[in-house]
Parts: sequence; C-alpha cells; structure tokens
Amino acid sequence: MSQSLKLTDVIAVGFMLFAFFLGAGNIIFPPLAGQLAGDHAFLAMIGFLLTAVGLPLITIIAIAIAGGTWESLTKDLPKRAATIMAILIFVIIGPAFAAPRAGLVAYEMAIKPFIIDATQSDLTLFSILFFSVAMFFAWSQGKLIDVIGKFLTPALFVTLSVLAVAVFVFPQGSVLAPQGDYVSQPLVKGFLEGYNTMDTFGALMFGMLIVDSLRSKGVTDKAATTKYLTIAAVIAASGLAFVYISLFYLGATSGGVVEAADNGGVILSQYVQLLFGSSGQLVLSTIVLLACLTTAIGLVSACSDFFSSLTSITYKAWVLIIGVTCATVANVGLAQLISISVPVLFALYPVAIALVALTFFRQRIPNPQLAYRSVILVSLLFAMIDAAKIAGVDVSIFKFLPLFDYSMGWLLPTGLVSITMLFVGEKKQKTLVEETA
Repeated sequence: MSQSLKLTDVIAVGFMLFAFFLGAGNIIFPPLAGQLAGDHAFLAMIGFLLTAVGLPLITIIAIAIAGGTWESLTKDLPKRAATIMAILIFVIIGPAFAAPRAGLVAYEMAIKPFIIDATQSDLTLFSILFFSVAMFFAWSQGKLIDVIGKFLTPALFVTLSVLAVAVFVFPQGSVLAPQGDYVSQPLVKGFLEGYNTMDTFGALMFGMLIVDSLRSKGVTDKAATTKYLTIAAVIAASGLAFVYISLFYLGATSGGVVEAADNGGVILSQYVQLLFGSSGQLVLSTIVLLACLTTAIGLVSACSDFFSSLTSITYKAWVLIIGVTCATVANVGLAQLISISVPVLFALYPVAIALVALTFFRQRIPNPQLAYRSVILVSLLFAMIDAAKIAGVDVSIFKFLPLFDYSMGWLLPTGLVSITMLFVGEKKQKTLVEETA
C-alpha cells in the first residue's frame, strides 16, 4: 500500500489541524493582549507566540516521534495513571469545558447581535443546532480531512486573511502606552499569556486525531506518519502565527477605537465594524462561527475516538453522547464548570508540558520509567500548589518558589528533576519490542 499523500491531501491535513486549534478564544484573546502591550506589542507578541504557537507545535511533533498514540506517549508510566490522566484531559477539554464554550461563544459573538431581546430559549435552540452540525461532521470520522481540511478551513482562512490585510493596510486607531506588567517585562508577560491558551492540551488530542485521519488515507507506516504529522503541525503553526500577529496588531492599534475593554471580543467587534462598516458584524460572525464549529467538530471527534477505545460503546454512539452533553452544558452551569475547570487545568497543564519534554529526551535517559514517574509526579505536586492558589486557597507558604506569583511555581522543580534524571539510573537493556520496532 502506498504510504504517500497527494499535495492537496497534505495541505488539507495541515489546514484541518489549524482549524481544530483556532477556536473563538484564540481569536478574541490576542487583541486584548495587543492593546495592553501598546508600544511594547512586538516583544509581547514574541513571548505569546512561543507558548501559543511553539508549545502546540512541539507537542504535535512529540506525538509523532512517540508513535502517534497516547499509549506510546505514556508507555513509561503506570497504565492506570496514564489512563486517568487522559480521561481528565479529554473530559475537561472536551464536553466539560472547551467544546461547550465554543458553542456559547459562537452564540454570543455571531448570533446574539442579530437577535432583538435574546432569551434563554434562543441560546437553547442555537446550541441544539450548533452541536447537531458538529455531530454531523464528526460522524464520519475518516472523512474529517475532506470536510474540514478542504472546505471549512479554507473558508475560515480566507475570511481571516481579509481581516488581516485590512488591519495592516487600514489601521483604525493609535498605539497606546503599555499597561501593567507589559511596561517592564513585555516578553515574559506575553509568554505567560500565551501559556494560558491551554492549546498544548488540544495538541495532545488533535495529534492523535490526525493520526487516525492519516490511517484512513492509507498512511500506516511510522516514518510516513511522523513525516506528515510534522508537516501538518508546521502548516497549523504557521496559520496560527499569521492570525495571532494580525490580531495583536489590531489590538495594538485600537487606541481611540475602544479603550479599557474587558475582553478582546469587544475590541475585535468594534474594530471590525469600523473597518467594514455595516457589514462588519457579518464578517465577524462568519469568522467566529467557522472557528467555533471546526474546533467543536475536532473536540467531539477526538473525545469520541478516545472513549470508544476505552469502552465497548462505539465511536458513533460516543459522538451522540458527547454532542448532547456539550449542548446541555452550553445552556446550564457553564460558569460554574469554568470555575471548577480552571484549577484542574492549572494542575494538569504542567504535567502535559513535562510529558512532551520527556519525549524528546527519552533516548538519552538511562532509566525512562524512573524518569517519567519522577518528573511527572514532581510536576503534578507543584502544579497542584498553583492550582490551589488559583482556587483561592492560601498557599503563601510556597511564595519562595521562583515564578510562584505567575502560577508557574512548578517550572524550576520540574526542570531540575528532569536534568537529574539524565544522570540517574542504569541504562536498561532494550526489550525485544523496542529492537524490532
């Protein structure tokens, strides 16, 4: 069987991954960061790109190197611990948080402005329609590349390109003075803000989904899978960088358009209406709807694929279960779920970063099992301190930790243990499986 793809299919794979990453949160967040950074927007943007684009790119490549599955990525961890970690990631990023948020943001930014006196029933109806469409596209798992990569994503990219060109050619406002931490440390602040996008979790999910899509195209060889997954990651990262740079510039040049905004959605909405006049809301609605829909499709499909592998319930049955759950959560208790989810995310995100980092150094680690278990445990323990802080628990006793004030107190301890593991333990003999892989 041929292990090669046509150029159009390769580009479609990259576009599909780009669309999965680009949710509404990714679109409305950079404008606010750009406005607050002001004159220091360039340095802040570099920091932001390192974590909002660099980390997801590295994560996808790590998945490719590991073999394209969660099992291969976590083979040096106890199986039960790896499974629990995966379940938590898929639940939080899937039906409990990210997917319902995609539907809710799509309603708030793309639909609600056109409804006079919008009510709860309008949101309910939209949620049902939105996730019905998402389930429809996720239903035929093997056709995701064709549907999203060849049709939905190009439409999204065209509308974003129109916005980006207009922003650079016709800036609508002036550049403001930097505010807050952007005054003295714009690079670090931008780096930390990009970390908060949580796209590394998404990369763990979407990378495996891309592998499944490649297999449906006949690509099963490990070398070929790694090659195409890496190409897809580079295409997706380039697209994300293009969007973030234009939206950062939009925010930086929003002085006089809107100031002291609570969120980037307000900045984006008013800026787009100035650019395109009465049709501005229609342009914005198209962008947000496509971005939210493609992300929701990816999340529903990835979660269904994962949970079907753990249970006797089929993939299509999980599509229905998760789709209905998402539509329900988008209507009831989302705010409460967000308040619960954020500390969990802070506890798990460093673990994901540590897992990805270990993948690149596994061949140089004398004792992979000892290293993985030690590093993951340390990252989790210190990340739980950061999570407790986010949840409002008094953990000031740990204030001595570097970067504690930025909720990144896990970074130095995890780094030190990781370095130590390069020199600890005897080199184990390769197993027969490793030798014949």
